[in-house]
Amino acid sequence: MTELSLKEQLSSAVKNAMRSRDKDRLVTLRMAQAAIKQIEIDERRELNDEDVLKVLDKMLKQRRDSARQYDDAGREELGDKERAEMAIIEEFMPVALTEEELDGLIRAAVSSTGAVGMQDMGRVMNELRPKVLGRVEMGHLGKKVRAVLAG
Repeated sequence: MTELSLKEQLSSAVKNAMRSRDKDRLVTLRMAQAAIKQIEIDERRELNDEDVLKVLDKMLKQRRDSARQYDDAGREELGDKERAEMAIIEEFMPVALTEEELDGLIRAAVSSTGAVGMQDMGRVMNELRPKVLGRVEMGHLGKKVRAVLAG
């Protein structure tokens, strides 16, 4: 049997959430489906798993930023809601990279692109982006690449 695409997994999760009457989970999953559908309509094309990962990664980043802002404003209940949504979305993301795996990928990308300094950061990031999509926060990746290229 073939593995389900991310869109099919989301659809199945929506059905399960409806059956179990899990309103919070259902709302979050439908939000993800709506974001995917909006891009498909706007771009008039079917999204593949990589594209869906990009959408989910963007949703995670938005929720991370919102939770931080709510916490800074003393609105912990809203920050908790954002973190709960993040946990649901993260179920559909690939397994996160360990720091050692990430360091190895960065070293490999630096050597394969022939990067020697900060001027080569764009090339290194372009090499890494498809390999780490959804598995590491891009801000964290940028800091680590910057440290390797600067040092």
